[in-house]
Amino acid sequence: MSESGPEMSLVCLTDFQALAREHLSKSTRDYIEGGADDSVTRDDNVSAFKRIRLRPRYLRDVSEVDTRTTIQGEKISAPIGIAPTGFHCLVWPDGEMSTARAAQAAGVCYITSTVASCSLEDIVTAAPTGLRWFQFYVHPDRQLSKQLVHRVESLGFKALVITVDTPVCGNRRYDVQNQLRRNLTLKDLQSPKKGNSLPYFQMASISTSFCWNDLSWLQSITRLPIILKGILTREDAELAVKHNVQGIIVSNHGGRQLDEVLASIDALIEVVAAVKGKVEVYLDGGVRTGNDVLKALALGAKCVFLGRPILWGLTCKGEHGVKEVLNILTNEFHTSMALTGCRSVAEINRHLIQFSRL
Repeated sequence: MSESGPEMSLVCLTDFQALAREHLSKSTRDYIEGGADDSVTRDDNVSAFKRIRLRPRYLRDVSEVDTRTTIQGEKISAPIGIAPTGFHCLVWPDGEMSTARAAQAAGVCYITSTVASCSLEDIVTAAPTGLRWFQFYVHPDRQLSKQLVHRVESLGFKALVITVDTPVCGNRRYDVQNQLRRNLTLKDLQSPKKGNSLPYFQMASISTSFCWNDLSWLQSITRLPIILKGILTREDAELAVKHNVQGIIVSNHGGRQLDEVLASIDALIEVVAAVKGKVEVYLDGGVRTGNDVLKALALGAKCVFLGRPILWGLTCKGEHGVKEVLNILTNEFHTSMALTGCRSVAEINRHLIQFSRL
């Protein structure tokens, strides 16, 4: 898409945002950028990071800085991954296949969405050696859910990410105005016997009754680690540990579900305190710079995941754009580590930050 004019220099994630906005139709732009209600939480996700200040340590040997880490025992090149977002074909012809290739090349985890616009088989074929988790909306039809889980397992996905903050869809005004959902189809929530895609509105049959006690059913049908995405409180974090899940993604769905909840980085603090190191905690929402990554890790996140910035990169340059977004953020994070005196992610800790009085 960037061939339409002289290519501007893209040096940070917000540069990709500005260029992506120029390329996208109004309805697609609104779908990606939109938040719920007044978008208070969407905006606070970004601004909350700026209320945190860094406390750098100097006179340390930072001639070698290592950004590598692990999540669920799997090695990744940096604590930065791709959050689940749907319908990548809206912004680039190869959609999620391009996203998967970029993640594989970068050596990071790609959480594939239930509402991907490419089939899981095509995504896996595009990036066979990449680390993949699968984001899962539990369907009211347990047999359908079970078939999808087994398909995901057989395709080599390494974890199931259960989105918990969507028993019903948030009030996204732009999508209603644009009537966007009528035009979207999805490839994976369908009976294997029928090749036809279901219209997106039928996907609205996400289970509204799935609750804590149902997790044991899910654990009985899969050996994959189960990670809960959307936990925002100490109480739910404690219940997650009690129900033997393997990880938590602190997330407010990019501010697209319930507006006026805590920014992800603010909610991270109580969730990390609640789990007491028993499960890995991750974060998505509002990460735009290397400093943001450092701050999330200092507050106890093992890894952060990017949502909208990946779609901006994909819009601008497809696979290469996603690679660039990941590369820019990793390089910024590397610099942030060096400038705070951290030679490895293990050295990033709470003493590196303080909360601003601004």
